[in-house]
Amino acid sequence: MSEDITYRQHRYLIMMAIRTFCLAIAVIMFVNHLGWLTAIPAVGAIVIPYFAVVFANGGREPDNVRGFMEHRMNLPARREPGESSDQRDDGPPQPR
Repeated sequence: MSEDITYRQHRYLIMMAIRTFCLAIAVIMFVNHLGWLTAIPAVGAIVIPYFAVVFANGGREPDNVRGFMEHRMNLPARREPGESSDQRDDGPPQPR
């Protein structure tokens, strides 16, 4: 498990380094008045963090599904219309 976490941390840090590089290139291009070409690394600097977080959080999935069981309500048995309580076969008859 720790190897998986270390791998994801390294991948995240590499992607953030690429983002920092894109941001620096965008600033340099903006200062040098390169116009719309500045948008290419700027878009990279904006989009990369989303993918970095998705990849960093996408590790091992749990092997068991014990915590995800279907909820079943414990409801009393339904009575049919017109059926009185003494006609049902729920056990011994109740005194009147």
